Amino acid sequence: MIIPWQELDPQTLDNLIESFVLREGTDYGEHERTLEDKVADVKQQLQRGEAVLVWSELHETVNIMPRTQFRG
Repeated sequence: MIIPWQELDPQTLDNLIESFVLREGTDYGEHERTLEDKVADVKQQLQRGEAVLVWSELHETVNIMPRTQFRG
């Protein structure tokens, strides 16, 4: 189920995004990016509709995924 990110408290949204970014692992790109930069990128993807917040009833977790990969 998609969670409307616009309805979340801004601090809650930031905490969810930060948790997601931190569990994604290490950057292997040419340049390391700050946590703040990564959070801002994910937030922009949500705002543009490229990513969605998804609640998994099976796992009772929230995840962020590309909209194209969501099968609801």
